[in-house]
Amino acid sequence: MDEMDLVSQLKEAAPLRPEAYERARMTLRGAMTESGPAPVQEMAPVLDAAPARRKRLSGPRNRRVGILGKITIGAGIGALAAATAIVLVAPSTPRPAAPTGSTSQAPAANIKLVSLATDINASDGSLSGDASLVVNTQAIVGRSPYVTYSLYTDSGEYYVTDTQNALPGAIAGHDNLAEDVNAREVAAARYAATGNLDTARKQMINATPNPFGLGLSPAEQKAAWDKALAEEARILQQKGVKTPPKRPTGKALQGLINNHLWTNAVDALARGAANPKIRAGVLRLISTIPDVTVKDSTTGGQPTLTLTAGSALFQGSAEQVLTINAKTGMPIRSAVGAPGKKPDSVTTFKASRVSVADVKAGKF
Repeated sequence: MDEMDLVSQLKEAAPLRPEAYERARMTLRGAMTESGPAPVQEMAPVLDAAPARRKRLSGPRNRRVGILGKITIGAGIGALAAATAIVLVAPSTPRPAAPTGSTSQAPAANIKLVSLATDINASDGSLSGDASLVVNTQAIVGRSPYVTYSLYTDSGEYYVTDTQNALPGAIAGHDNLAEDVNAREVAAARYAATGNLDTARKQMINATPNPFGLGLSPAEQKAAWDKALAEEARILQQKGVKTPPKRPTGKALQGLINNHLWTNAVDALARGAANPKIRAGVLRLISTIPDVTVKDSTTGGQPTLTLTAGSALFQGSAEQVLTINAKTGMPIRSAVGAPGKKPDSVTTFKASRVSVADVKAGKF
């Protein structure tokens, strides 16, 4: 299956239910190795655009990027969700390389993001409401734009519908779609707002299962990788691939680790976009990724920052660009596409603080 086939199937695929997306997403980062780029169009949702439980739609088809860089259908450590998932990046000028090996020690931070995070922490007053409401409008090439309404409560519940009027019913019906990984990502972002960045990086990376073995002994790290590679080899053999996968090292491994960090951090931003502590934590975490560049920009007449996750994070297969407000850090726009090409998916979003009681009563 080549890149154009994947794009074609993307246009036809139904949006992933969040629970299915999470299962696929948890193992995505294992897809990248030194064997070369894999043609991936979509990997991680930016601000969680995936609508839940669309009964009128057929079930999603999972794509898989194997460790050897081949795309097949199935599951395993290279599982790839291909529906409304979003990845944004553009060519970047990398900063000094981070340490190699199974480490998450924080490298030199991007001063623009650190400064903005500091300002957000300093201006943090009393927080209104008890939830974040995120409204996404996503346009994928070849498909009609659609809107989703996602409510992330401070207590950890998650409700998502494709109409505003359906949210009260979702709350009343206890249609909570939250999973443990959601809470771990948000907790890591909260801690990162003012905590030790090295520790925060490990927490955010380990929010989803991975074979890195961060913080473990060399023997334990090897055991984790051996288990993951054995499972990958089994899946590849079922597809007729006999060459065993290899454990990534050096820059390839660091790219994998930073891909995990970027994806999980942006996912946390989805769940707490209207919470200043979460925004500050996410910005501090992203500031440590060498392959993310930050540039001043203007969007809709307001000063913004354009965060470009370098294609090195995705083995050259995609570009991800996230635009945020330069004064508040609030996310504004995301765009995804192959490097140097027009985006395949563009999402704009609005986040606000609300009261769960008000939303349940339809007052929002």
